[in-house]
Amino acid sequence: MALSPLNARRWRNFKANRRSFWSLWIFLVLFGLSLVAEFIANDKPIVLSYRGETYFPIYRFYPETEFGGDFRTEAIYSDPAVQCLIKTGGLQECWDDPAATLEDAADGDVAGQAVEAGWMVWPIIPYSYNTINNVGNAPSAPDAKHWLGTDDTARDVLARVIYGFRLSILFTLIVTGASAVIGIAAGAVQGYFGGWVDLIFQRVLEIWSSTPSLYVIIILFAILGRSFGLLVFVSILFGWPALVGVVRAEFLRARNFEYVRAARALGVRDRTIMFRHILPNAMVATLTMLPFLVTANIGGLAALDFLGYGLPASLPSLGELSLQGKSNLHAPWLGFSAFFTFAIMLSLLVFIFEGVRDAFDPRKTFA
Repeated sequence: MALSPLNARRWRNFKANRRSFWSLWIFLVLFGLSLVAEFIANDKPIVLSYRGETYFPIYRFYPETEFGGDFRTEAIYSDPAVQCLIKTGGLQECWDDPAATLEDAADGDVAGQAVEAGWMVWPIIPYSYNTINNVGNAPSAPDAKHWLGTDDTARDVLARVIYGFRLSILFTLIVTGASAVIGIAAGAVQGYFGGWVDLIFQRVLEIWSSTPSLYVIIILFAILGRSFGLLVFVSILFGWPALVGVVRAEFLRARNFEYVRAARALGVRDRTIMFRHILPNAMVATLTMLPFLVTANIGGLAALDFLGYGLPASLPSLGELSLQGKSNLHAPWLGFSAFFTFAIMLSLLVFIFEGVRDAFDPRKTFA
């Protein structure tokens, strides 16, 4: 679909800002990779073959009995015995000595038993964010198996960074998007109608903004328990007023312009005037505030996780990784991993929104 002349000009302006343009591509690549994190870091094979049949453990639950084991619980694919069962077609000798059985199967000599060779395709990082690894003392330093080391519960740091990055971005996109929609709508109504509507809204905002959000979050989590959905809801609940003031000021300024008066005289509906004619002119100021809203949401999530009132302990958290870096000063890779992840993520987002803001500014034109 072809872009309108106005949007085409905005896109040209955005591309002309090289820092923003390349930041967008780098961010999209990193976020795209994090969306398929299960194929990059996982303690389950992507695909495996057992007795001529193909299995996809990432998508489906397979009990150990499916591969000749004894338990109906999900197969532990990192267990040498389970790997031996899959690769040899279910030879029971795997339980006694997996390594020797695999070696005999490769030589074709397993006490006259038929061997149906199987195979497994593993992700690049064979650990998920909650995989407990046998590394001796934890946290362990980076090595060939764990590129960023492990944390104090022997979980792979790189896997937690990948999953934590995805969770932080998804949280921020949901909260920022919903807060922006509510805040823009509320600010538009206040600024456009003014009078008693504006006065009442302002008093409500003053009361709402003075509410101690951290205490409310602590109380709600104590009653309802920690969950991703509840944290998103509470963050939106206290995040939407951030854009109201900016949008309100723009609408108060623009509602008496000549084109707005002319539209009213022609009988154009208020909703059409607000969102089709005035809002595009208020977008520059709104987009100027969005980077601060995005960084505030990411920082707020990290701060809550750091304090222990954020995401459930079962989910990967960059804030919890920062807390581990503080608690384990003898393991600097934990602090460095959290710092560089936040630094790269926030820098890319700020550069992108800087380009978006300039692209929507009619006064700026790039060569």
